Amino acid sequence: MLPFIRSDLAQFTAYKPHPSSDTAEAVETKFDRLDTNESPDDLPPELKEKLAWTYQQVIETNRYPDGGHETLKQAIAQYVHESAALSSSQITSGNISVGNGSDELIRSLLIATCLGGEGSILVANPTFSMYGILAKTLGIPVVEVGRNESNFEIDLPAAQSAIAQTQNPPIRVVFVVHPNSPTANCLTAAELAWLRSLSTNILVVIDEAYFEFSQNSLVGELAQRPNWVILRTFSKAFRLAALRVGYCVAHPDAIAILEKVRLPYNLPSFSIAAALLALQNRQLLLDSISQTQTERNQLIAALKEYPNLQVTASDANFIYLQVRANQSNSQDTALKSLHQELRNSGTLVRLLSGGLRITIGSKAENARTLNRLQAAVANLHF
Repeated sequence: MLPFIRSDLAQFTAYKPHPSSDTAEAVETKFDRLDTNESPDDLPPELKEKLAWTYQQVIETNRYPDGGHETLKQAIAQYVHESAALSSSQITSGNISVGNGSDELIRSLLIATCLGGEGSILVANPTFSMYGILAKTLGIPVVEVGRNESNFEIDLPAAQSAIAQTQNPPIRVVFVVHPNSPTANCLTAAELAWLRSLSTNILVVIDEAYFEFSQNSLVGELAQRPNWVILRTFSKAFRLAALRVGYCVAHPDAIAILEKVRLPYNLPSFSIAAALLALQNRQLLLDSISQTQTERNQLIAALKEYPNLQVTASDANFIYLQVRANQSNSQDTALKSLHQELRNSGTLVRLLSGGLRITIGSKAENARTLNRLQAAVANLHF
């Protein structure tokens, strides 16, 4: 380590965007890339043409982008209001902050709440890894609890105990995903009751990255819960993963603080234009969700035919696959073998400590992946 670098950074491993790839180069197109929860569909050609026209005729590359995002915030507020089926205009541009992906918003929330030894965060593993990664890069302690193995519900007694016992510094932020990644389950009634019972001194961050697939949102509760923040993204159902646009919905006072700590001009003009275009054409883009849900359910049904595989219902655009292994062949060994077999045959999936997370791809990708899984399972000795 260089002498001027924080010593704790030596313990960290940089996040690898495509963990199934063994190269620093872009993932080869020969692979079915089902490891990052992206949409299998690109933007339609007619929308790409509109974006190209906007880049050529409207965007001035020598000028800074719209640093206030007001037009985009208004469009997002309208969509959020519509998607949550709210009876009145509870959501306005004052409830919205826009980030360079949800990652920037997570980082801003951490800076605003926990930096300088003022707080810790609580996560329930397995879950989205960036909460812990970003906290640790900022020197913020991460308190981890587990989940129920049968339904992936947060270990609520352990979580409550952690909040009571963690005092130096206290837990300031609780992160949950709704539905959770990688386990694909929405928050249960017990989890929701617990979140509602938390002190208003604790920020509750509810990540709804997969809302468009679950159609299950907590936006309607924000008016009564000023300590809640909801994250969403354009990277999944809206097909804009390459352009890095995320947003959060919260009380205007919380949004005002996020606006203080975010970087100026954090979103490029082209990304702003793409997000606006996506919202203007949301019916066209979101029509593909039903196909993803159908493909997901068919894949789950097919995999349930194998007694050594365990796959649960999913409310997202991915599934979580576990294995039932015997004493001579551990679950970890079986998972690594399945992961490698799939990679060797052309499918990239996400290998985790407890299972495989498999994104729902196109119809052809899903058919190939199922065939490859069937062949891999036949070669394994459970």
